[in-house]
Amino acid sequence: MQSPEAPGSGFRPPFAHFATQAIHAGQEPELWSSRAVVPPISLSTTFKQEAPGCHAGFEYSRSGNPTRNCLEKAVAALDGAKYCLAFASGLAATLNITHLLKTGDHIICVDDVYGGTNRYFQRVAREMGLKISFVDCSKPKMLEAAITPETKLVWIETPTNPILKVIDIKGCAEVVHKHNNIILVVDNTFMSAYFQRPLDLGADICMYSATKYMNGHSDVVMGLVSMNSEDLYKRLSFLQNSLGAVPSPFDCYLCLRGLKTLQIRMKQHFANGLAVAKFLETDPRVEKVIYPGLPSHPQYELIQRQCTGCPGMITFYIKGELAHAEAFLKNLKIFTLAESLGGYESLAELPAIMTHASVPKEDRKLLGISNTLIRLSVGLEDIEDLLKDISQALNAAHP
Repeated sequence: MQSPEAPGSGFRPPFAHFATQAIHAGQEPELWSSRAVVPPISLSTTFKQEAPGCHAGFEYSRSGNPTRNCLEKAVAALDGAKYCLAFASGLAATLNITHLLKTGDHIICVDDVYGGTNRYFQRVAREMGLKISFVDCSKPKMLEAAITPETKLVWIETPTNPILKVIDIKGCAEVVHKHNNIILVVDNTFMSAYFQRPLDLGADICMYSATKYMNGHSDVVMGLVSMNSEDLYKRLSFLQNSLGAVPSPFDCYLCLRGLKTLQIRMKQHFANGLAVAKFLETDPRVEKVIYPGLPSHPQYELIQRQCTGCPGMITFYIKGELAHAEAFLKNLKIFTLAESLGGYESLAELPAIMTHASVPKEDRKLLGISNTLIRLSVGLEDIEDLLKDISQALNAAHP
């Protein structure tokens, strides 16, 4: 078995004061009369007013909540943003952002995208009268060619899900911002605020499914949206209140707790992910490994220039057919066969049948989401145990 190996150099240096901000930003004990070090969970749905329309900053919990405010301030600090808004899920955040548009507007979405985002744009947004194009945004010329006078939103993930293409955020921003009134959104779920800051690279909005790495404990469903534009903040804040897809105070408390260990969690995800990727790359039963932290990744230089490191997300093709992929997944002992990602525990899944089953079959084929493509979310367990688990599952799939 290979021993754990520290992630290589060459990436951008870590963002200054990250851990300090994660622990303290927006969470000062002076905010509370009790001087509580941990922000209290404010469960009240309504707040006393001194006179009609005169209140101390809170009136109704959908419109604003003290615990949610703490979370939003903390995430804004980690993203290098002026503002952040929290939503009930990553897709609720997507819904609210899409509501910035009107019937007839055009959205360009990166072709390889989270299955839920694909389903929402294909089967919901189109029914609302929005025009949707799926484009390989790793090629700026293709993005430029897809922009029309009706284009109002460009949506990218980087790395993409599940093929792990790396998109040049700065390059996309330069293309998009040649045109007036187009919003560039980056889904930063895979990287977390610790490894990538899209707003620094020219994005207008950074969004997360905080269900994943930002919370990191697989016990919260939440979305987060950060921005620097006051106009975007006011419009999205209005929608947050008007559409009502807000997280509970308890979920906000849990996500705040998760943020406090984000830095140390992501460092270990990187170390474990890199070790697993290198192990898989040397195994003859594996057809191909895709991991942006490997020199073999076609955009390795780009991700080093753009990011401070890589998460624990690995995609690989097992040799054989569907039966071999199923045998591998069924025989895992430490990796759990389950959807989602980014928690402390290691997960494995088959995108073609699970997370990306809603993507049309012909689109999956074009993207390379085959029945032998397996996606791993490498957790924080001892690396020796993870490698042994993968090895015995490969033995079961290919005796």
